[in-house]
Amino acid sequence: MTTVAAQQAVLVLEDGTRYTGRAYGAVGRTLGEAVFATGMTGYQETLTDPSYAGQIVVMTAPHIGNTGTNDEDMESRQIWVAGYVVREPSRVVSNFRAQRSLDDDLVAQGVVGISGIDTRALTRHIRSAGAMRAGIFSGEEAELSESEQLELVRAGAAMSGRNLSAEVSTIEPYTVPAVGEKVGSVAVLDLGVKKSTLDNLASRGLDVHVLPQQVSASDVLGLGVDALFFSNGPGDPKASTRHVALLQETLRAGLPYFGICFGNQLLGRALGLDTYKLPFGHRGINQPVLDKRTGRVEITAQNHGFAVKAPIDATFDSPAGFGRVEVSHFSLNDNVVEGLNCLDLNAFSVQYHPEAAAGPHDANYLFDRFLDMIREQHGMRAQHGSDETSGDATTPEENA
Repeated sequence: MTTVAAQQAVLVLEDGTRYTGRAYGAVGRTLGEAVFATGMTGYQETLTDPSYAGQIVVMTAPHIGNTGTNDEDMESRQIWVAGYVVREPSRVVSNFRAQRSLDDDLVAQGVVGISGIDTRALTRHIRSAGAMRAGIFSGEEAELSESEQLELVRAGAAMSGRNLSAEVSTIEPYTVPAVGEKVGSVAVLDLGVKKSTLDNLASRGLDVHVLPQQVSASDVLGLGVDALFFSNGPGDPKASTRHVALLQETLRAGLPYFGICFGNQLLGRALGLDTYKLPFGHRGINQPVLDKRTGRVEITAQNHGFAVKAPIDATFDSPAGFGRVEVSHFSLNDNVVEGLNCLDLNAFSVQYHPEAAAGPHDANYLFDRFLDMIREQHGMRAQHGSDETSGDATTPEENA
């Protein structure tokens, strides 16, 4: 009997480029957008990041699977990538935390992959030609003619205009309780949230109310939470008009806001800014970003194919009427907007992942900034309540 590892597989790009290798993981056919991730570590976090839904992920690191997989490092309930491309899968697992091999997880969850191809050449091709639709074919699917395979790839869904939040969001709301002394509460709109994000919020004394993506603004405001958080997630922000409308309504209600990744793009759209698709995106854990406020360079974890269009060197007025806005962070590789800060309301966002389970942790302070915003809101409410009480107490005397 032929083993899975010995079966032929082929990766087909929509421009007709083909790479022949060996089947890795499940055998069959899968379609998606081919993108590359530059992280040297953290492959399990990459695979279980819901932001990768609909994408065939190419790992630029040449050797993958050395440390196996475990339950603790899962960032969500399952693997989300549409397909997986590696150069050399590890033949053995060597780590005291490993519970199984990466190949075991790929097979168990039906993730079709390919190994033994020149991932460096593939990455350079995507950098030149841009992210594009692709397909992996192995087993009987590898026996289809080249024209049949290419036709299937070109018939696949493009990422532009695609809304994937309903596929990755929680079905039912749930709460992650605050760790230690409770400071406040936050509603998290799950557009593809990662476990590490929830852990970071809860560890700062926040009750975290995780909500399905289809909730309304009245649902959020009815919870009586201190702030709103939009998570990372897959898809085109132009296809998430419902979430933009929800955010605009809660911003007008004065609810503080923090968003990461997809949440940054949605804040941009809520403010009236445009978004656009990057040629090949930013994916990996080595992306340099400048914090304009401090002048500090942060090495960040990123996973996005879309970005906000805004001037990085000037304060501007929100086209949607939310006051003054500034770009707080930008990429040192290509000047892409990496953060937005609203100057006339309590709202900010970043394009990268400050939770970064596999590291780096340069941007983890952003959760503390969010917590400070919530504490400030508490102080304003307390002052407002004190003023109202004081006013009520003097009214009889004034009337007398």
